[in-house]
Amino acid sequence: MKARATYDSVSCKSESQTAARDGSTDSASLISTDSTETKIQAKCTEKQIKENFVKLYQLLSNEEAARIKALREEEEQKNQILRRKIEKMRKEMSSLSATVAAVEEEMKAEDALLRNYDATLKRFVSFLCCSELKPTASLTTECFSRVSQCKAPDPEDISGVLINVPKHLSNLKFTVLQKMLKTVDYTPVTFDPNTAHCNLILSEDLTSVRYSDEEQTLPENPERFDMFACVLGSQGFDSGSRCWDVEVGDSTGWFLGVMTESAQRRNKIFSRSGIWLVGHFCGEYKAHEPPQSPALLPVKEKLQRVRVQLDWDSGKLSFSDPLTDTHIHSFTHTFTERLFPFFGVGCDISPLLILPLKMTVIESN
Repeated sequence: MKARATYDSVSCKSESQTAARDGSTDSASLISTDSTETKIQAKCTEKQIKENFVKLYQLLSNEEAARIKALREEEEQKNQILRRKIEKMRKEMSSLSATVAAVEEEMKAEDALLRNYDATLKRFVSFLCCSELKPTASLTTECFSRVSQCKAPDPEDISGVLINVPKHLSNLKFTVLQKMLKTVDYTPVTFDPNTAHCNLILSEDLTSVRYSDEEQTLPENPERFDMFACVLGSQGFDSGSRCWDVEVGDSTGWFLGVMTESAQRRNKIFSRSGIWLVGHFCGEYKAHEPPQSPALLPVKEKLQRVRVQLDWDSGKLSFSDPLTDTHIHSFTHTFTERLFPFFGVGCDISPLLILPLKMTVIESN
C-alpha cells in the first residue's frame, strides 16, 4: 500500500522529504528544516483552503443559476398566460363587433327589425351579460353605449400575470444556507495532523485516517505521537456533552477514546494515566484505563461503528454501537482538564472514518 502525504498532496510530500534530507546533517540545519516544513505546511493548507472555497463558490454559482432559471421559466409562463388572456379578449371583442354589425344591418331593414326585435335584443343582451336590464326603449341605447366603451385589453388590468417576487426573494440567504447544509458535510471531530504518528495518513478533510507501513518524514514536534500510531482530535473539551461516531469497518486493530491535554504523547503512552480507551486488538475487544491492565469486553458481534459520548461535567465517557443501539462500555472519572478525542490505528485493512452529522437551521425569535 503506497503512502500519501499527511496533507494529501504528493508535491507537498516530496518537497518536505527533500527539505528534510537536505537539513538532516546537523542541529542547525534541523532548525532550518523545521522552518521549511512550516512553510510547506502553510503552502499546502493555503492550497486546500482555496480549493474548498472554489467548491463553495461553485455551489453558490449553481444555486444562483438554478434560481435565475426558475425566474425565467415563471416569466415565460406568465407571458403565455397574458398572451392567452389577451387573445381571448380579442376574440370576444371580435365576436361583439360582429354582433353589433349584425344589429346595425337588421336595423337598416325596419320591417325585419320589427319582426326580429325581441330575438335580436335578447342575443345582444345575453352576450353583454346585461340580462338584468328590462327590454325597454332605453335598452338599445344602453347596449350600444357599452359597446362604445370597449377597448383593447391593458396587460396591467389582467390578474395573475405578475411575477411572484416573494417566491424568489423572501429569506433568500436563509433558504440558500439551508440548502447548502444538505450538501456540505459537518463532522463534530476532525484530526489534528500535528499530533499524527508518521505511519498515519490523514485525508484532506481531516476526517479519515489509515495506517501505512511506509513512514513519512515529519517534524518531531512535542505534540506528535512517536511510538504508537495514534492521532488526536483537533478540538479539546472541558465542559458540556459531546458525541461522535467512528466507522471502524473491517479494521482489526483500533483504539477510540479521550486523552487529557497534559498526558504525555511520547514513548509508552499506554502505561500512563490520562487516557480512557475502548479498542479491538489481538482479536479481542478491550477497555483500557492506564495504568490499569486492559479489561476484556463481552462484545458478541463485530463492530462496524462505534459511538463515543463524553459528558465532561458528569465525568462519564460511554461507548456504544449506533447500528444496534447496544452499550459497549462506560468510564466514570472526575475530569479536571481539557480532553481530546483519541484515535489509534494499527491495521491497514480499513481506515477509521469520523462520520458526518445531519445539520439543520433552527429558526428562533
